Amino acid sequence: MSEQLLPGYLIRRGSTLERSLLVKFMQSTYQERFPQQDFAHLARTVEQYLSKDTPLWWVDVELRVQGGKGAGENGEINQLNSSASPVACLWVGNAVDQVNGDRHAHIFLLYVVPEYRRRGIGKALMQYVENWAMKRGDKQIGLQVFQSNQPALNLYHQLGYQTQSLWMLKELSGYFVGDSYG
Repeated sequence: MSEQLLPGYLIRRGSTLERSLLVKFMQSTYQERFPQQDFAHLARTVEQYLSKDTPLWWVDVELRVQGGKGAGENGEINQLNSSASPVACLWVGNAVDQVNGDRHAHIFLLYVVPEYRRRGIGKALMQYVENWAMKRGDKQIGLQVFQSNQPALNLYHQLGYQTQSLWMLKELSGYFVGDSYG
């Protein structure tokens, strides 16, 4: 079942059977930031974490078809563009606030296909997931964003998201020689 997200766009709940499409969307988002990398491992991530407890939503372009059975007063029928791939994806899981121990929604993936960006779809998806999280009783919502993804950072700041922590990494080269830990 679909509902209108924005004029011209419908949002529908995805299924755990759509793993390969989710992997495709995940690979697209990472390849934009890191074009030289191979992201085959993302299939394992989806296999491990996609479940009925980690909801997935797709955004489709809404088509207007003239006339026919079930047409409205103006003769139009709204339906999904079933021949095309979704134009956006939202995948949400759960996290635990390490300060107070509360469970909250955590956005695993929000991706809008490049040619559909700057149309309000990302913002509408963020508002959609915030409403969904509030209805289930969450007091906060979390996400991770690459520091180099300025458009996403701008959107999240505009919507009131604040940095709570920094995820820091150090590349290790070579192997440890000496005592083994195991």
